[in-house]
Amino acid sequence: MSGKRIFWLSVVSGAVIGGITSLFNKEARSYSKDLVKETGETISHYAKNPDVTVQMAKDAVVSANQLVSKNTTSAMNAIEQVEDTVHKFLK
Repeated sequence: MSGKRIFWLSVVSGAVIGGITSLFNKEARSYSKDLVKETGETISHYAKNPDVTVQMAKDAVVSANQLVSKNTTSAMNAIEQVEDTVHKFLK
């Protein structure tokens, strides 16, 4: 077996064993039950309303593009300021 495969098998095995062990605790079981129920309801909502899902994805892409654009502009301004400062010292 390759090291990569052994590593991921160990990670998954540890997670499964840890998850099962934690379910011996009543609070953990209750939390897990609530989380599974909530996740199921969320998935059901998005499955029944794909237009909402698509709009949220579009909004996320637009937001990410705006953030990248803003950061690119800020980076370019910083580079120009450094360039101007270097030119002032070289004169």
